[in-house]
Amino acid sequence: MFLVGASYFFFYFSNNYLISLLIFSTLLDFYVGKAIFATKDKKKKKILLLSSLAGNLGLLGFFKYADFAILQFNILGQELNLNPDIPFLNLALPIGISFYTFQTISYTLDIYRGSLTPSKSIWEFVLFVSFFPQIVAGPILRASHFLPQLREKISNNGLSTRLRTITIHDTALRFGISMMALGFFKKMFFADNIAPLVNEIFQVPYGLESFSVLLGSIAFGVQIYCDFSGYSDIAIGAAAILGFHIPANFNKPFFATSPTEFWRKWHISLSSWVRDYVFYPLVINNKKSKLRIASSMFVTFFLIGLWHGAGWNFIIFGVMHGLYVSIQTAIRAVFPSLQNNSFLNSKSGKIFSILLTQYFVFMAWLAFRVHDFDDLMYVLYKYMVWDFATTETLQIISHNQIPIALIIRFFILHFISFKTNIVKSLSEIKIVYWIIALFGMMTLILFFYDLTPEEFIYFRF
Repeated sequence: MFLVGASYFFFYFSNNYLISLLIFSTLLDFYVGKAIFATKDKKKKKILLLSSLAGNLGLLGFFKYADFAILQFNILGQELNLNPDIPFLNLALPIGISFYTFQTISYTLDIYRGSLTPSKSIWEFVLFVSFFPQIVAGPILRASHFLPQLREKISNNGLSTRLRTITIHDTALRFGISMMALGFFKKMFFADNIAPLVNEIFQVPYGLESFSVLLGSIAFGVQIYCDFSGYSDIAIGAAAILGFHIPANFNKPFFATSPTEFWRKWHISLSSWVRDYVFYPLVINNKKSKLRIASSMFVTFFLIGLWHGAGWNFIIFGVMHGLYVSIQTAIRAVFPSLQNNSFLNSKSGKIFSILLTQYFVFMAWLAFRVHDFDDLMYVLYKYMVWDFATTETLQIISHNQIPIALIIRFFILHFISFKTNIVKSLSEIKIVYWIIALFGMMTLILFFYDLTPEEFIYFRF
């Protein structure tokens, strides 16, 4: 009850009256899940599942995409000389709706598939949906992973059969604090101090030099990674202190050697969700059809792009990654011998694969960052066709020396993290050195803090 109260207070503080949407999704899927499990009628099961999907996706679609849809209708009407003037709704986007909606949908789908039994009580389901560390920006939880932990971690304390406690262990406390400290360090030291460079470059994208576009794409890639993985680390650390294990949302994505591997390492909770609940169901009966697999990939990545936001740039972002994965799949099918190629399996070959993969990954970040379609087409062209001009790029570098230095230091630390588990190593050192390390990170954060904190990027989704 305490954790539920804390979670609802946290969410109400962030969202105010929009907490009613969270309550609606929670009650809908709790009772629909119980009804699906109780009935043996397949038709009734499908109707119940559809009611859950309609309710959840209806809310998500209405609040997140209504104005985008109205804009497209107005543009289409103007092209057809119908001169429509549908007014915008100007709805507030409920924080976290993209995350908790997917959590409750996966719960209902798992019960429908027979791989999960319903929650034993409404309170444990309420906590699963609203668990405060991750509700605002993930990672996206699965009931099959969280509920068993909840039942295991909460035990009788011997004083009363009704009063239950969560024991906080020293190792979990140190690990959780270390994880949270690293998350704040990524966000407030790296992401927030790289943001001015990114904002300056993309403030007026049209007319940028190719090297400025390249620099901007790298800077934004580092910014969004430190921003989003920073939040994930904070959420995972806070949960760890309470004794809950939340799966990692990132696994060194800048060392991915292919587009497919990148999505196994980036935003893992989302990519695995769409894989299990969108891609697999689309291909389950047509595993041998290459056309079906390719089209299913496009649908999956289209939805990944659309999930991120109501804008054509996000759709383009998803389609670009869909193209990457489809091309990679086609190349492997046509040239199966590449898997055993001596060069690609060598150290030099892996470095080449990493650089090639990241070149295209950073190109896709342009679609994520530049919202205007004409500006986006311009920067994509400049990214692929270099003009070798350097005048403006050198000026940008000259008065952004600190962000440039931070980007270089980030990649050095990222390489170190490839060899070492930094959080685990930090949490296991002697207590004196641990305190000194935490104090050092806090000092760096405060030293570079300019009183204008940047909002977490994924709060917008």
